Amino acid sequence: MRSLNRFRLITFDVTNTLLQFRTSPGKQYGEIGALFGARCDNNDLAKNYKANWYKMNRDYPNFGVDTSPRLEWQQWWRQLIAGTFAESGAAIPDEKLDNFVSHLLELYKTTICWQPCNGSVELLQQLRKHNLADKQLKVGVIANFDPRLDALLRNTKLDRYLDFALNSYTAKAEKPQLAIFQRAMEDSKLANLKPAECLHIGDGPTTDYLGAKEAGWHAALVHEKSYSYLSKKYGTDIKRNHVFPSLYDFHKKLTDDAVVW
Repeated sequence: MRSLNRFRLITFDVTNTLLQFRTSPGKQYGEIGALFGARCDNNDLAKNYKANWYKMNRDYPNFGVDTSPRLEWQQWWRQLIAGTFAESGAAIPDEKLDNFVSHLLELYKTTICWQPCNGSVELLQQLRKHNLADKQLKVGVIANFDPRLDALLRNTKLDRYLDFALNSYTAKAEKPQLAIFQRAMEDSKLANLKPAECLHIGDGPTTDYLGAKEAGWHAALVHEKSYSYLSKKYGTDIKRNHVFPSLYDFHKKLTDDAVVW
């Protein structure tokens, strides 16, 4: 792990980096929908969830925090969930919608919906040991997420390995914007911290890897696609030796001192 000695701040993305869904939102929504009398095909739900996710992010970016008038993040999810079911042929009646949305939002704070990604807990444990030996290292999370992030990290017991967690709604900035990386540096409370002393690890080629690099940070990309696919799609600013199929693989290479920044 010697190659990490140059860093004073290491941050992670959450979805598909530290944590992943146990089942797809389409299937999970279908199971909960059935409890509320809304029965529809899970494949339709999956397709319409994805379409509504893109539509809401286009029309009301960052869970509506900057829209005018401001959309509360709970309302953002209410619109997404209502649209997903209506377009799947099973509209949730108005009198049931608030309870249904509330139930789903609570559920997605828990281990019923989330599980650790391959190697995430082990790497965090190792960093915590490193951290205890060297008080100069801070470990955090930067996620395009709503304010449920803190509860999710508590419920999955990842919070014990972290010094802070920054969600984009509270920060009023999303990755890959520079402002959220600067806010993370502030939240670390490390004096005279420089961007070159920071490392961000995530699965988003644009949001995580290129966003961090643009902020002057170092970056590692955790992605199942091949380097040739990623470099064709996102450009050669993504470095071959900083792409890893999983955090398990990244941790192994770090332990073998096979990662050069």
